[in-house]
Amino acid sequence: MEQRKVSAAQRRATDKYLEKFDEIRVRIPKGRKEEIQAHCEARGESVNGFINRVILDALERENADVEAQEV
Repeated sequence: MEQRKVSAAQRRATDKYLEKFDEIRVRIPKGRKEEIQAHCEARGESVNGFINRVILDALERENADVEAQEV
């Protein structure tokens, strides 16, 4: 596989962009990756976008449940 050369300016731009994010590694059972990719592709969504959306939706639901229990 041919290595692509990246300029120092491109590397700095990439590093600056990545500073905006935290990373979380997710492990899934073997064979599920393709299923998840197909699901996202069928909906025009990236896998990263899907994972972020699902996590944020779950947090909102669970926080709303906790708040409702406190009332």
